[in-house]
Amino acid sequence: MAIIITDECINCGACEPECPNTAIYEGADDWRYADGTDLNGDVVLPSGKAANANEANEPLSDEIYYIVPDKCTECVGFHDEPQCAAVCPVDCCVPDPANEESQEHLMAKQKFMHHD
Repeated sequence: MAIIITDECINCGACEPECPNTAIYEGADDWRYADGTDLNGDVVLPSGKAANANEANEPLSDEIYYIVPDKCTECVGFHDEPQCAAVCPVDCCVPDPANEESQEHLMAKQKFMHHD
């Protein structure tokens, strides 16, 4: 499942540089599928949704850091645990029950975003 940042977030920014998928953005910042990935131009996401990787998307939060669920792999393929949660001083990076995904799905998302 994707990780979410709860409203206990203190906007310290510790999580953002730790994300290997660039799935974490500062509140009010636009996000792109291309940021920190190998994605470019028109893509069809593993979820089946079509998108342009270079287009700016509206922020998911205007007040606190946020995680883009389509880009979050819980660090599968990179680390043994989600790095955002490992460095968060207030433990506000938690599993998102609304976005439960299998290890296989998380690995497929990782491989899709990073064409090693």
